[in-house]
This record gives sequence, structure tokens and C-alpha cells, in this order.
Amino acid sequence: MSQPLKGKVALVAGATRGAGRGIALELGAAGATVYVTGRTTRTQRSEYDRPETIEDTADLVTEAGGQGIAVPTDHLEPAQVRTLVDRIADEQGRLDVLVNDIWGGENLFQWESPVWEHDLDKGLRLLRLAVETHAITSHHALPLLLRHPGGLVVEVTDGTAEYNRDTYRVSFFYDLAKSSVLRMAFALGHELGPRGATAVALTPGWLRSEIMLEQFGVREDNWRDALERVPHFAISETPRYVGRAVAALAADPDVARWNGESLSSGGLAKAYGFTDLDGSRPDAWRYLVEVQDAGKSADTTGYR
Repeated sequence: MSQPLKGKVALVAGATRGAGRGIALELGAAGATVYVTGRTTRTQRSEYDRPETIEDTADLVTEAGGQGIAVPTDHLEPAQVRTLVDRIADEQGRLDVLVNDIWGGENLFQWESPVWEHDLDKGLRLLRLAVETHAITSHHALPLLLRHPGGLVVEVTDGTAEYNRDTYRVSFFYDLAKSSVLRMAFALGHELGPRGATAVALTPGWLRSEIMLEQFGVREDNWRDALERVPHFAISETPRYVGRAVAALAADPDVARWNGESLSSGGLAKAYGFTDLDGSRPDAWRYLVEVQDAGKSADTTGYR
């Protein structure tokens, strides 16, 4: 099996579950050494109180063909992030890929709740987890990434710049968080580009994460059972799909062409030719605009 990232070192910040786990796994499948971080370990859970752990993710990375290294890290704590980066520098001497996928806000936002009615403490906590963590991690990790030319930073968000510009996303705090991450990638592109590195924003589509599957009462092997209740879920994708997008970017010698751009898993699948696990290429954001948001009946023909 081809391993174009053999010898490369990646940090996936926020790799306990969901997109972060899928990204870490696919980077491992491509041969990378992947440091996976998060707050949930086999001995301690975060406030999510979910069973997925960073050790499980690291094991999956290794099973896929890479080397997974789990490092418990709270990315709101600068000292912990600094210690993490120092460890990577000591053990590897380089960092080729930084993925900022830290989120942690699943239980903090209130759908369609205006800012004056939204719980203020939860809203501010969401912003800290979704925005401040990315800034702290970039501050400490980028000097290491810049030691060697060709580094890649991926800011994971929800929604493309075009879609989020025209669409109200869930609530004031959620909208602000996801738009801020998009702007982070744009700003990092300006700062990293002249220094030989690339920054992009990347969004998965409708993600069949552990939390989403549980919410719909299905598993990955029977996810289509949810379509009777949520027909547009037919456009959904596995976390491995966005993982393959990151792996394709990291292996592209001409990745700088994307610098500062807002990208999606579906868009990159067309550009690089990869597929989701079932062999399809879901194009969720085009589907959302042309089918779901347009009020049409669910039909993924031509969209996956």
C-alpha cells in the first residue's frame, strides 16, 4: 500500500472522535506519525462524558499503518500545549501537518436561540473551546512546523466560507465560532505563505460522527435506517472522508495552490479523486444549497 506520508509528522488537535479521529486515521494510513490529543482518556473523561478516547484513536492510527501517539492535552491551557509541542520537537525534530480540529461545544449551543436568550456562560465557553484553543495551538506549534518548508495547517470548521457568508448557522455563538475558524485559515495563509507553508480551512459535510449516529439511533452499518425520519441524511459521509481530504492535501507537492482557501471534503474529492468508504463522493454543501435549503425532496442523485 502506498504511504506518501511516510516520515512525516502530524499533530491532530482534537482527535478523540468524529472528524479528528477520521483525519488522524487517514494520515496514519498514509504512513504518518500522528500525535493525537484531546481531554478524554481511558482513565479520565471530559465533560462530554463519552466513551471514545485518544488512546483508542492512536491505536487505530497504528493499525492503519502509521504510528499513533496519544498525548492528553487541554488546548485551553497554554502550558499543556507548549509541553506537547516541546515533546514533538524532542521526539521527532519536525512537524509537517497541524490539524486544528478542537471543538468541544456540542452541549453548549442552543438552536435558533438569539444572543439575548442564549445562556451566556455556555456561549462564551463555546467560543473559548472553538476559537481560543486554535489560536493557542497555532501560537505554540507553528514555529516547529516552519522549521522545514512545505508544512500544512488545516483549520477544521463547519461550512464553507461561501455557505456561511449567506447562511445563519444555528445561533449567534455557533455562527461566530465557525466563521472565526474560517477567518483564521485566511489569516494564517497570509502569515505562512511567504514562509513556505500553507493554511486552509476545511469542512466535512453532514458527518456520521459517533454523536450523530447515536442521536439518530443508528450505527454506521445501518445508518440508512435513519432516512425515513431524516431523509436528507442520505447525503451524509463518514469521518474517514474528510480524513482522506487531509491526507490528499498533505501528500500534494503543490498544496500551496490552496493557501488561504476554504475547502470541503466533497470538493477535494473531485480534485484528488478519492472516495468515501462506500466508493461514493458526497458533495454535501452543493446538495444543501440546491436541494435541502431549496425545499426539495431528498434525492442525492448527482450529489454522491
